[in-house]
Amino acid sequence: MASDLKRQFVAQLIESSRLLRNYIDHRAKSRGTTRAQWIVLFRLREQEGLSQVDLADVLELQPISLVRLLDRLVEHGLLERRTDPRDRRANQLFLTSTGRRLVDDLDSLRDAIACDVLRDVPDEAIRASLDTLAAVKNRVKDAAQGTPGIEHSRPSRQRRKA
Repeated sequence: MASDLKRQFVAQLIESSRLLRNYIDHRAKSRGTTRAQWIVLFRLREQEGLSQVDLADVLELQPISLVRLLDRLVEHGLLERRTDPRDRRANQLFLTSTGRRLVDDLDSLRDAIACDVLRDVPDEAIRASLDTLAAVKNRVKDAAQGTPGIEHSRPSRQRRKA
């Protein structure tokens, strides 16, 4: 029974994640942005001056995947690249005033989305879910990195006898 519950949990997590991403994409589009751009802008507001490589690392993306996204944000006047004074080959990333205003505006959208999708869910359930999701995230990261001690098991299959 426990493995059935775990399978159901993972299936529900995958489906909920997909639906939430689509919902956020739709809502972000109404503000003239994308979910991917939104994530970059929020992170840079928290950590301005990150290099492109460090931002990619924080977002768990390949640097090459981030470049086109950053190019679009620069084209839209939402962020700027500045040469790193310690390393002329690297760029540091900073929000422009327009980018900062957009991120501030997106705060209200983030709050509205959270209220919409978590309406009537008790705080205790949200806290427990946050703990569970953090544990799942850490297990997935550890498993993906091949960390010793993480069991990479598959359900055993019994061979049919002829």
